[in-house]
Amino acid sequence: MEDRVRVVIAEDSVLLREGLTRLLTDRGHDVVAGVGDGEALIKTITELDAAGELPDVVVADVRMPPTHTDEGVRAAVQLRKAHPELGVLVLSQYVEERYATELLAGSSRGVGYLLKDRVAEVREFVDAVVRVAGGGTALDPEVVAQLLGRSRKQDVLAGLTPREREVLGLMAEGRTNSAIARQLVVSDGAVEKHVSNIFLKLGLSPSDGDHRRVLAVLTYLRS
Repeated sequence: MEDRVRVVIAEDSVLLREGLTRLLTDRGHDVVAGVGDGEALIKTITELDAAGELPDVVVADVRMPPTHTDEGVRAAVQLRKAHPELGVLVLSQYVEERYATELLAGSSRGVGYLLKDRVAEVREFVDAVVRVAGGGTALDPEVVAQLLGRSRKQDVLAGLTPREREVLGLMAEGRTNSAIARQLVVSDGAVEKHVSNIFLKLGLSPSDGDHRRVLAVLTYLRS
């Protein structure tokens, strides 16, 4: 079983909210609150923080009442600014590049953006929640693919080889080196070499430590 995490769910569909709660509690995690709009989400997190019970991660729909446009992601961005230690995983029906970029523009840790279809892949969804709660990233492959298509027009990644771009894209999905090696059917050593080259070409020095991985992903997404 994964490490137990404390979760707040923000989703206006009661059916989906209850479904997400069941998925997480069945895996041993604690859903400490469920709300249906962005205002209620901010109020709930503020109250939990005041009580010394800030959750590990928020799972929020991008679009929620009253206008069903960007209330969820706006609340997520506000919460990340107020509580940098709080993981935020947003769910969207479609790839909405502007919202993904806005969410990633703040703190470089504990962020995720998944399409709702990914929830059907239970293990993958729960792993994403745990990873974001622990300060990692979890980005849907479709989001990564769309951002990669845009980033090819930019200069910042021009020095990367096609294979290095592929590795960086998989890093952006939150995959470990071993998982990348399995996906590409190469050795762990080959992936490590590609990752080292990526760090070098993006100007990320060893002094940045493990944080280089997150910085590399953010450089990729913001390019």
